[in-house]
Amino acid sequence: MSTASFLPAAARARRWPRVRRWPAWLAATASDPKAGLWLVIGFAAAHAVLWTLILVNLKAAQDVHMDVAEAFAWGQKFQFGYGKHPPLSGWVAGLWFKLFPVANWATYALAMATVSCGLVICWLIALRVVDRRRAFFVVVMLALYPIFNFKGFKYNPDLLQLVTLPLLVLAFLDAFEKRSVRSGLWLGLAAALALMTKYWVLTMIGAVGLAALLHPDRLRFLRSPAPWVAIAALVAVLLPHLVWLREVDFVPLTYAGDVYTQLTRAQNVQLVLGYVGHNVALLALPIALASLALALATPVWRPSALFSQTWSRGPNPGVNLSQALNVWIIQAVVAIGPVLGALAFLIYMKTDWGISLFFLTPLALVAIPALRLRRIALFHIAAIWLAITLIVLAASPWIAAREMAVNPNGAATYGARSELARELTLAWRTRFHSRWAVVAGTTEMNQPLTFYSPDHPAPLTPGEIWSSGLTSLEEARRLGFIGVCDTTDGRLPVCEAWMAANAVNAERLTITTQRFFKGYPGPAITWKVFIAPPAQ
Repeated sequence: MSTASFLPAAARARRWPRVRRWPAWLAATASDPKAGLWLVIGFAAAHAVLWTLILVNLKAAQDVHMDVAEAFAWGQKFQFGYGKHPPLSGWVAGLWFKLFPVANWATYALAMATVSCGLVICWLIALRVVDRRRAFFVVVMLALYPIFNFKGFKYNPDLLQLVTLPLLVLAFLDAFEKRSVRSGLWLGLAAALALMTKYWVLTMIGAVGLAALLHPDRLRFLRSPAPWVAIAALVAVLLPHLVWLREVDFVPLTYAGDVYTQLTRAQNVQLVLGYVGHNVALLALPIALASLALALATPVWRPSALFSQTWSRGPNPGVNLSQALNVWIIQAVVAIGPVLGALAFLIYMKTDWGISLFFLTPLALVAIPALRLRRIALFHIAAIWLAITLIVLAASPWIAAREMAVNPNGAATYGARSELARELTLAWRTRFHSRWAVVAGTTEMNQPLTFYSPDHPAPLTPGEIWSSGLTSLEEARRLGFIGVCDTTDGRLPVCEAWMAANAVNAERLTITTQRFFKGYPGPAITWKVFIAPPAQ
């Protein structure tokens, strides 16, 4: 017999109605112009905190991803570009780690803070397209989208686009509606901010441009000052970066051309199919869970009732069809355009490039006028999000240990680079009684050492023509450096040849590191180390 059965009837009557009122409270709060904002901000903050805790547990046996360490390294020196990418992701990381310690948990907090900011901006977008009830439903759908939780664990330019691209779409919808000089200025600034994140955002800028040209109200927009002010503002803000591009001989474009070209047709088709399959699979989860929430909101479990109470005909006052059309066009273009372009021009397609392109999909679906959204559906989808989050939080330590047990030889995942960084810092300070200034090695090697060493040495990647600009070979020879070659890397002969040519008087060491986690051993990796002293 449950404890509740011992309570007096009056007490039970006072207790359970509160629970039954939760769906009504949630729907009322989400629909309130003032309380709705704080509900979304509170939801985004809770999402960030809970998923930071989950990621800390899930990744406890691992060092931070190379992309995260790279962003940290860029943030040590504010520049107008960093060789491979524009500067914004490095600037954000630099500011973040002035406020937070250089630790694993802070990188996961940065990633979750990024996606949670994206959730709030996507809510602001949704408010221009659908009513407040639907807008909150969209936010929870996005929180269930794996890109906004466990797949978003690594902070990099791709993830930062989940802030800058929603800002771009929000500014476009605002400019399309207001058609004023001020709205055009904000659109230009948002476009510049997006381009300072990654050049890949040209796909979204192109989609926004096509939406403006294909919309039935295009002439009203094009005859207004908004689009032309936006273009002028975009060029003006990007001018310092364009000057930098010219000064470095357009190395980011050289990087893209060297790394993401030279494919056969078969390789190209395989990569495109993998890209499409990966992103469809990720989108399937929030769509399926949203469908479950809508189905649970139907009081009669009959196919006819489910259809009639979820889908109907006629106008829907909860949808702004003009702005919904913009969203549908933008999402269709960024979903189809890159795939067709990759097939036409044999472009290398990474699955991660889809991270930033599908944040409008939940809104595009919820904005279908025939969809009817009952108030209790908000409670159901929020309960689904909370249940999944708490289950994953409880299981995360076990998942981390299980992953290491299944893949004990994963050198890239479980290689003890943080332990190596501490050993090398001690070795340098013992010999020279000074700060370790430069580390030389492959990007996968030197960036983690930059992150984990308390001296945070500047990374130098031998033979990389798209240099980050954080240091140079001349500076490395003047200040001295530690070079590291990974014996498990197929590029070991190239690394050793560079060290032989540029670290002639270096002291040579062989160091082996291994990590243990909850009794499970990670791979034992041997590193060839070259300690080149500072110039006299």
